[in-house]
Amino acid sequence: MSPNPIAETVAALMPRAKDELAELVAFPSVADFDHFPRAASEDAAGWVADALRAEGFEDVALLDTPDGTQSVYGHLPGPAGAPTVLLYAHYDVQPPLDESAWTTPPFELTERDGRWYGRGAADCKGGVIMHLLALRALKANGGVPVGVKFIAEGSEEQGTGGLERYARANPGLLAADAVVIGDTGNFRVGLPTVTATLRGMTMLRITVDTLEGNLHSGQFGGAAPDALAALIRVLDSLRAEDGSTTVDGLDAEAVWEGLEYPEADFRADAKVLDGVDLIGHGSVADRIWARPAVTVIGIDAVPVAGATPSVPASARAQVSLRVPPGQDAGKATELLRAHLEAHVPWNARVAIEQVGQGEAFRADVTSPAYTSMAEAMRVAYSGEEMQVSGEGGSIPLTNALAQLYPEAEILLIGLSEPEAQIHAPNESVSPDELERLSVAEAHFLVNYARSREV
Repeated sequence: MSPNPIAETVAALMPRAKDELAELVAFPSVADFDHFPRAASEDAAGWVADALRAEGFEDVALLDTPDGTQSVYGHLPGPAGAPTVLLYAHYDVQPPLDESAWTTPPFELTERDGRWYGRGAADCKGGVIMHLLALRALKANGGVPVGVKFIAEGSEEQGTGGLERYARANPGLLAADAVVIGDTGNFRVGLPTVTATLRGMTMLRITVDTLEGNLHSGQFGGAAPDALAALIRVLDSLRAEDGSTTVDGLDAEAVWEGLEYPEADFRADAKVLDGVDLIGHGSVADRIWARPAVTVIGIDAVPVAGATPSVPASARAQVSLRVPPGQDAGKATELLRAHLEAHVPWNARVAIEQVGQGEAFRADVTSPAYTSMAEAMRVAYSGEEMQVSGEGGSIPLTNALAQLYPEAEILLIGLSEPEAQIHAPNESVSPDELERLSVAEAHFLVNYARSREV
């Protein structure tokens, strides 16, 4: 990184950033209050609110959103006539999953092999720290040249849309000239990247019932309908022989035009076991950025441990469908629901509940904000040119902001590069990426303010 005052300031602030990220990671702020304490999320929200107040933000508030969680808001006024930029991150995290698979405790930030490990280190508590670093660097070098609105969501990982609904009910709150969503990541460590598209998502919970209660498999098996077998059949209907997603009536053949993802790189990033095939057809970029993708993310059934020789009477699964740009998430939800209902065998009883939905997003990469970000990333990454990629994941708020503020320029950057292994055990963040992206964001705010000068 070529020396400059902003970069030097961020470098000097990195020890403090590590300490603060450790404090934030220590909160098990999973917004699933049936399994994780609500107090942990509230404490994390309070930490973010205190950090904003310490940086001079006004109107700092804990917003009670309709899904029962809290988002943190603050406003830092800028110079007269300056544009306003909204900075977004989320403080809620995914569950740690199998804690025994973690090398170090999931809610204890631990340095190992040049990376910082902990749940939320990259996704997206690191994003909160990234925004704070950028603002502190600017304050130490002449001041923040734009007005800043800061929003930290409390339930992004659950897909329950609390902040999205709150924003629609309070349309002036998050209005801005540009939005920086700090929740994606570089295509590769050291390769500055903005994300131009996000897949939307829908999530359904399907319950199959066949009997009033479990039955002895020797006495009744062979004629009594097995609810788990029925569920397995309907779930299997969601994939073609090659593993491609097949939802009746849903287009699954779109092609990605842009940065490609070499199959060998993807296999390494995804840690696919030797000899195991990838699923689907077309390029990897087609499959993960341009096409729908179904995943069975959970099944409730009799566990193997303690199982008895019985015919299951009931089984339940949660199904996630990622929806590519150009397809309506609501329509995809109805197609998925209809498909599940149509493919349940043996006239088994089926109940389907929707538990989450968010629209896909496509950015205008020709906007002035993207030019400002390209220049900023070139400085922060020692001359490396900014790349434009897609993202297979979903950030439901992004499309709501695009609809609420159609003139706003929306950019997506972040710390979730492939090595971060977000949503999996041993999630980590590269401190080098945190440092460089904080420098890039600070330079972006300077560049953007200049681009808006009359």
